[in-house]
Amino acid sequence: MRVLSFIAGLLLAVMVPAVAAAAPVLMISVDGLRPADVWEADQRGLKVPNLRRLAGEGIYATGVRNALPTVTYPNHTTLITGVWPAKHGVANNTTFDPFGKNMGGWYWYAEDIKVPTLWDVVHAAGGKVAAFSWPVSVNSPSIDYNLPEYWRARIPEDLKLLRAISTPGMIAELEAATGHPLAEAVGEDPDTNDVLCAYAAALIRAKHPALTTVHIAALDHTQHTFGPGTPQAHAVLERLDASVGRLVAAAREAEPGLVVAIVSDHGFADSPHGVNVQRAFAEAGLITTDPKTHRVTSWEAFPWGGGAAAIVLARPDDPALRARVSAALAKLAADPANGVERIVDGAEATRAGGTPQASFWIDFKMGYEAEGGPDGPALATPGNKGGHGWFPDHPEMRATFILAGPGVPHKGAIGEIDMRDIAPTLAKLLGVGLPSADGKPLL
Repeated sequence: MRVLSFIAGLLLAVMVPAVAAAAPVLMISVDGLRPADVWEADQRGLKVPNLRRLAGEGIYATGVRNALPTVTYPNHTTLITGVWPAKHGVANNTTFDPFGKNMGGWYWYAEDIKVPTLWDVVHAAGGKVAAFSWPVSVNSPSIDYNLPEYWRARIPEDLKLLRAISTPGMIAELEAATGHPLAEAVGEDPDTNDVLCAYAAALIRAKHPALTTVHIAALDHTQHTFGPGTPQAHAVLERLDASVGRLVAAAREAEPGLVVAIVSDHGFADSPHGVNVQRAFAEAGLITTDPKTHRVTSWEAFPWGGGAAAIVLARPDDPALRARVSAALAKLAADPANGVERIVDGAEATRAGGTPQASFWIDFKMGYEAEGGPDGPALATPGNKGGHGWFPDHPEMRATFILAGPGVPHKGAIGEIDMRDIAPTLAKLLGVGLPSADGKPLL
């Protein structure tokens, strides 16, 4: 295995030129940022001067067509690879786990990415790479300064684990440089996101990486809790705009030739209706549970996801099982109360970039999403007021892209773009190649 890894590293080094006379890039992901919250900020009563200024300095998309499903981890992986989940391998936020053995585990680990990333090609070309709370980054050999996104129990003990999997010595240096302990940089609120941005600024000043990727999640968390477009969501976005402004200013002072990319992974919509697909499958004899513990003991078909639910079959090549599942889905879709837009064949969805693990997909109407266990009620009100994850065909799911800096033309709006174009665009600015990407440079 080590020999294969060594050979792969040599091949990757041959694929990319050395970083020379290229622009350093800072990519900041504002999780859940809707594009119109920037370019229609005045109409929406939003004060986001830093995001608006960056959009005015360079180019911005009126929308980014993103990956299926429109959730955080698959789309962040598309942002750094230029391919859809069918190729990069990060199929959802959480791993497929019908028995719950992984205890709600997510796709945290970089080894799950099956194609080269921007981190890989920059590192192979001799450039330094930094990442702050970026999804699917744990143990990436190409990130020189890594504070990954990771949790297990969501208690203070997690901080010890985060120190253990971050770049040795990095957290202590950043704590000393900023005066903020790690606990103040980890979370889904504006205060911790602001400290995380301060960490990134301190590292850029000290280490001058060629590529820095930063992920801040407070807006996503707030929109889940209160809904998009609410006063609470607007207040958080305005605070994050200030944090982004301070980070960009510090980074530009350290690197005058810096190119800044502001991105997001998905849009947002209200989600007032929960539909229990697991219960429907249990009633069809496709899921069995223990009557005392209500835990799944066996399954023949299982849903995976929310607004767009992938349907995974235990035996995908069994025509009798496919017929049973197809009948159960048709029954679910026939009831208007379930809000099913359409049932999509897995092969069709895979051609559109979704995971090949799915034999079917449920494309729910906006406002409806899969929720609940096999023994729960058929319909319920979701715990969150806002959501995402629906098919990328829905315009509400469009993501954000802004690019500004030397070498970026002052064109303003460039219309809608394909998310797969972002990674090769940044690779070109960085002076490296990313031939595995399916997108094309926008410049």
